Amino acid sequence: MVLWVFGYGSLVWNPGFIFDEKIVGFIKDYKRVFDLACIDHRGTPERPARTCTLETTKGAICWGVAYCVKGCPEKERAALEYLERRECEYDCKTFVDFYKEEGDTLEPTLTEVLVFTSTPDKVKNKYFLGPAPMKEMASQIATASGPCGNNRDYLFMLEKALFDIGHEEDMVIELAREVRKVVGKMTKGIPIPLATGTHLPINPQFTHIHHHLPIPESPKILILDS
Repeated sequence: MVLWVFGYGSLVWNPGFIFDEKIVGFIKDYKRVFDLACIDHRGTPERPARTCTLETTKGAICWGVAYCVKGCPEKERAALEYLERRECEYDCKTFVDFYKEEGDTLEPTLTEVLVFTSTPDKVKNKYFLGPAPMKEMASQIATASGPCGNNRDYLFMLEKALFDIGHEEDMVIELAREVRKVVGKMTKGIPIPLATGTHLPINPQFTHIHHHLPIPESPKILILDS
């Protein structure tokens, strides 16, 4: 059995687990959005960060990096356990296809891609922040920070990682530009209004593995972000 892991957020530049191969590619009918709260890595319950999740959008593509983990069940299990802890805010798993080249997209390079995403409903998923105006998201990202660092560096490193793999994204570039404007004002001592209505409760299980959904036995790509 071979496990493939697709990263579209911080996993693009920081997988954090041992892998045997990586491939740049994309998935169809999903787009990257900053609609998910993070309260244990780059934010807090009082001031949640905004991190990536995927939104179903017909005709869209999302570029990232697929990592292959193979060799023995123990090695794959270790990677999955690590990713489960890291990606604890994601509550949905489904399957999609993965494509390596942009030209010929009729046949996927790999199938049965296991995708970690978020239920786009603030009632069903308390970590789903939903969309917001660009300036509001920029203010939130510029001021949030947590145990693993600040939210703006997450965005800036994603911007650089997409450049490094040759697939920059207009939305990410625009959001990063707005965040830099906010940071510039902060360095000049100009008060920055904080986003409202984003306080989230502390989950006492954040130090443990959150999801124990069954993992299929067939070759797959696990798509995650944090």
